Amino acid sequence: MRSKFWMVAVAMLALILGGAAMLANAQDSATTSTTQKAWQGRHARMKYMARELNLTDAQKAQVKQIFQANKASGLPLMQQMAANKKAMLEATANGSYDQAKIQQLAGQRAQLMSQLLVQKQAVRHQIYTQVLTPDQRTKAEELRAKQISRIDSRMQRLSQGGDNSSLQQ
Repeated sequence: MRSKFWMVAVAMLALILGGAAMLANAQDSATTSTTQKAWQGRHARMKYMARELNLTDAQKAQVKQIFQANKASGLPLMQQMAANKKAMLEATANGSYDQAKIQQLAGQRAQLMSQLLVQKQAVRHQIYTQVLTPDQRTKAEELRAKQISRIDSRMQRLSQGGDNSSLQQ
């Protein structure tokens, strides 16, 4: 009887500790900031482009330097985007709908997105003009043409009443 009690107690303790570990892990991933996720996504895209364009180690170092130089100016914008997203979530909590507040937040987000896109294109321009060789520029233009083609094909499917799965690609 006594050993059965201890077995149950140990099993319960293991369940509690395992649950606590899973909860801590879930909170860590849930608290990953929008800023961190954005930079992680940018890093993944850069790895893809570096591989596709066959960048040398020196070129990768140059690209990294360009990103580091521009990170300081982009970080405040990313933090403002995160704050805007939080404000939107708070403004719409519990089914709330204040059209004026939502319109104001949407306008702020549009302005921030505009600034981020301009900065992103400036960084791309720096990389294109300062890092890539003529052959790599040609390859980059081929990749851009493929991307445009994919967008055109998705738009065509949407205009023909295609299903929503094309939006998820």
